[in-house]
Amino acid sequence: MQLMTDVSCGDWLLERVGGWGRVGGVAGTGFEAYARILHPVPATRVDLSITDEWGGHPVLEESRWTWSQAAGRQGLTMHPLVQWNRLADLDYGVDFADGWQFGQTREGYFDLDLLAALTEHLAPATTTPEHLVAGIWNGWGELTGSGRALYAIEGSRLWAWLTRRRLQREAERQQRESLRPEIRLAAEHGPHLEWPGREMILFATSCDELSDPSWAEGAGLGLQPGFPPSISPQLLWPADRSWVVASEIDWDSTIVAGPRSLIDAVLADERLEAFEVDADADLSWEGDLVNPPRAGWSAGS
Repeated sequence: MQLMTDVSCGDWLLERVGGWGRVGGVAGTGFEAYARILHPVPATRVDLSITDEWGGHPVLEESRWTWSQAAGRQGLTMHPLVQWNRLADLDYGVDFADGWQFGQTREGYFDLDLLAALTEHLAPATTTPEHLVAGIWNGWGELTGSGRALYAIEGSRLWAWLTRRRLQREAERQQRESLRPEIRLAAEHGPHLEWPGREMILFATSCDELSDPSWAEGAGLGLQPGFPPSISPQLLWPADRSWVVASEIDWDSTIVAGPRSLIDAVLADERLEAFEVDADADLSWEGDLVNPPRAGWSAGS
């Protein structure tokens, strides 16, 4: 992934920005068809028969659930504009009587293994699969060296504090080494693609590169070794402008915009939980008009 200093290559897409909170507002208008891919949810199964001194339970199993699994267990309805705030409590998730628990979706991050799967459909849908532009939001703390890992250490208070401090300093050193200086400067000073409300750093990449889920490890994005990747492109398009992939930082779904054949392939891929939408579809938190709001929740809370 190579840093780009000429951001004018994104001007064509800026001219097609749609309304706020709408599909076209994050992926651009005027494409033949659109698909919405839902970001999967981390889930754990705990042993409810054992409770520790803090009220927690030992974890027996970890998994990744689809939204359909979460909805089905609660008798809720899946549909193209479903919102996670109607399927789970945004603070506490949902706990089930058999010990399964799920928490929150990942906003602004499309799992890199799913992005790799998506490239299988993106590559044949463009004449320029080796010439892609990736836009990454400059607000991620990793890009400026301000991202931090948190450590939970058991033991005496002094020993735990000293251990956390040592681990934190080592993590910060590793992060500094993994962040390319030119990317840090670009994050802080530009040039940026001035997407509405989002400043983007642009990179040159390819379908081949993104087809390997480990690409981020050597991209110089300031990721902390030993921790799962936390950054994926917010915008992605090929030089021939045939499609766009968009992961808005405040959304827990990714939009694919492009030709009918591409969208049909995305919708048919069982690895991707996807629904067809249109450019005017409302994907704000209030966009789910099928499932009722959860008790005590409002968009302003």
